[in-house]
Amino acid sequence: MSVEQTQAHAGKAPFRASTGPIHVKQFDADARGPLAGVRVIDLSRLMAGNMLSVQLADFGADVIKVEGEHGDTLRAVGAGGISTNWKVYGRNKRSVCVDLRSPEGIEIVHRLVRDADVFIESFKPGVAEQMGLGPEVLLALRPQLVIARISGWGQSGPYRHKPGFGTLAEGYAGFAAINGFADREPVLPPMFLGDMTAGLSGAIAVLVALRARDAEGAMGQVIDVSLFEPLFSILGPAAANYALTGKVKPRTGSRSTNTAPRNTYRTRDNKWLCMSSSTQGMAERMFRAIGRPDLIDDPRYRTNVLRVQHAEELDAIVSAFIAERDLDSNLAFFEAAGVTVGPIHDIAQIVHDNYVIEREALVELPDDDAGSLPMHNIAPRLSGTPGVFRRPAPALGENNREILLPLLGEDDYARLTAQGVILPR
Repeated sequence: MSVEQTQAHAGKAPFRASTGPIHVKQFDADARGPLAGVRVIDLSRLMAGNMLSVQLADFGADVIKVEGEHGDTLRAVGAGGISTNWKVYGRNKRSVCVDLRSPEGIEIVHRLVRDADVFIESFKPGVAEQMGLGPEVLLALRPQLVIARISGWGQSGPYRHKPGFGTLAEGYAGFAAINGFADREPVLPPMFLGDMTAGLSGAIAVLVALRARDAEGAMGQVIDVSLFEPLFSILGPAAANYALTGKVKPRTGSRSTNTAPRNTYRTRDNKWLCMSSSTQGMAERMFRAIGRPDLIDDPRYRTNVLRVQHAEELDAIVSAFIAERDLDSNLAFFEAAGVTVGPIHDIAQIVHDNYVIEREALVELPDDDAGSLPMHNIAPRLSGTPGVFRRPAPALGENNREILLPLLGEDDYARLTAQGVILPR
């Protein structure tokens, strides 16, 4: 790795904790990704819509955030006095700021839509229609438009008008019920799980709709993305299992109901590692490694089904072995034995991890407020048409003039600015 790649950005703010030799990237406004030429008008707020649109923006789409007077709510979420959530999920986008409560502001959105490929909104169902931004209006303006509508419970069904934050979806979809330990309360995720799965699912749907439109000569269409359904879809065959057994999957902590041993284990130096013996061969290899080949033919552990049934006593055997060694010794020992274990990292360890650095999973990008900021690299990776870093997350209304002046003309731009329809930076 070169010195230029590994040297931390020289202008970083003094309060920043060192994050190690992270690969430094630069924004290139002239870079073109595979979605260059796709224009996205994004009126969403908070996480799900921004997760959807950053996937498109990272691969070259021109994402225009249309924000109201106070901007996307995501701008208020961060740390150290900096809107870190916006910095990460607003990257590669442009911002215009207009009064969305005024007819003139809605007319500006209409004019932007006439030249757009994708429209994203995350209003409560029915609100977009009240604003004059419902699908019938937008598709009349631009029949080729792909409209992604994000809401808690979807555009149909008895809950469509209920509030729908990700937390409610995480509880309702069954995630919290299976997360945590059996003798304690259900546990919600400490991150935006429902929003993130909806954003990723929505991005896939947008690309499918664009493919259908462009390859098959189809018109645009409406994508109904709920926070509930994408999350429910990744939680495994819970409904099928229940139909076959009549049993509700219990909370098992870090244990699995499908394989054993699979858990987290404390090491002698009070650190933690995780292990998964998800195949018969791996379990047998682990038994030999810890000096217990007799367990291979033990009637309690001979098969995976039996090991799951006796997971608690099996964990006690594995835990005792791991507790006699520190983390590094355990990792080296099991790696040499071909047993699948890994450390449990917090973010302070992740930012210094050799894998993360060499893989460039984390990159350092210039930032006007902090000098530079680390954030996740563009993923997934394409060999021929990779994503690109074109621009940092914009300030509120930063791109008003460059986007709206050609759209409106000098006189209307000046008039609407004077009237407060186009809001100043």
